[in-house]
Amino acid sequence: MSLIAILAIFILAVAVGLELISKVPPTLHTPLMSATNAIHGVILVGAMIVLGEAKEPVWIAVGAVAVFFGALNVVGGFAVTDRMLEMFKKGPGK
Repeated sequence: MSLIAILAIFILAVAVGLELISKVPPTLHTPLMSATNAIHGVILVGAMIVLGEAKEPVWIAVGAVAVFFGALNVVGGFAVTDRMLEMFKKGPGK
């Protein structure tokens, strides 16, 4: 697959993702983000496998960026989920 085709797929995925996220009501946003933590865990594993198989410096750099952003998304998602669960805990005076 050529680089142009890969970039076209990436741009279309970004456009579809932005369109889908903009349609989600705010009350469902945090639970859906929690569900996507598991999906991004799979993506992170895939990015690490691709990075391990990469031979050319360009693909190693792309794989490293993919692993970085995948890890950032997983950690951020779990942080938001933890913050959401803190909202449902009862405090000492409640």
